[in-house]
Amino acid sequence: MIDSLKGTYKLNDGKQIPGIGLGVFRVEDGQEIYDNVREALDIGYRHIDTAALYHNEAGVGKAIRESGVPREDVFLTTKLWPLDFERTQDAFDESFKKLGTEYIDLYLLHWPGVNEDLRYRAWDTLLELREKGLIKSAGVSNFMAHHLEHMIEKTGVVPVNNQIELHPWHQQREVCRYCRANNITITAWGPIFHGHLAEEPLMTELGEKYGKSPAQVTLRWHIQNGIIIIPKSSKKERLIENTELFDFEIQPDDMERINALDGKKQLGFDPLVFDGDLRGIK
Repeated sequence: MIDSLKGTYKLNDGKQIPGIGLGVFRVEDGQEIYDNVREALDIGYRHIDTAALYHNEAGVGKAIRESGVPREDVFLTTKLWPLDFERTQDAFDESFKKLGTEYIDLYLLHWPGVNEDLRYRAWDTLLELREKGLIKSAGVSNFMAHHLEHMIEKTGVVPVNNQIELHPWHQQREVCRYCRANNITITAWGPIFHGHLAEEPLMTELGEKYGKSPAQVTLRWHIQNGIIIIPKSSKKERLIENTELFDFEIQPDDMERINALDGKKQLGFDPLVFDGDLRGIK
């Protein structure tokens, strides 16, 4: 468990990943994403999480380059969309050019997709990129336990990180157990109920008890569970609030009350059937 914004977790390849990062899903490229990332870096964030699908890698890269923060002090994650598994090298080259950084710290398969052969071919390309030093670490996102197990058996390489939908309503206990047993760090996307925080009264109640916001209590629950968090916000006050998590501790009985919310709602796509085709999806 980390104890500050600077806290990190050790990946299974020996690298370190900050336990708190900034997620930038649905932040528009250009000035909006530039200002968002610069603000976060000024506050002290050192972990930025983007993806090719977000269409804002160019702004993310520019903000990092112009921030004045040494490149080696910023942990940058981006992701490969499953519809690009057939053209992994080209897709990576596009992301790499947009970001304009000397390397990418963590490159993830964004979803497992439904074609195992393409998934493994894409993974092999990630491992080649790692060997070339273009990426420092290779991981996955939205993989379930059987996806991980089959890929490790097939390729002999354990991903360093699995980024999954994770919040009190959807705690993903099976895959979390598998990841912990195999030394795979876990990152929660949508950690604050994926935008549905106001619908859960328990977090408001606990916020009042601890003198914190419902969001802070939710993020603290993740931290006490050893989960990496990448909450999104474009407001300075909220960016700061999302880091003020280390002056209180949720008591065990309240942790159990939050744990009891599991199974209420999954808010993202089903990794077992989602192929990456977003046509017709709002």
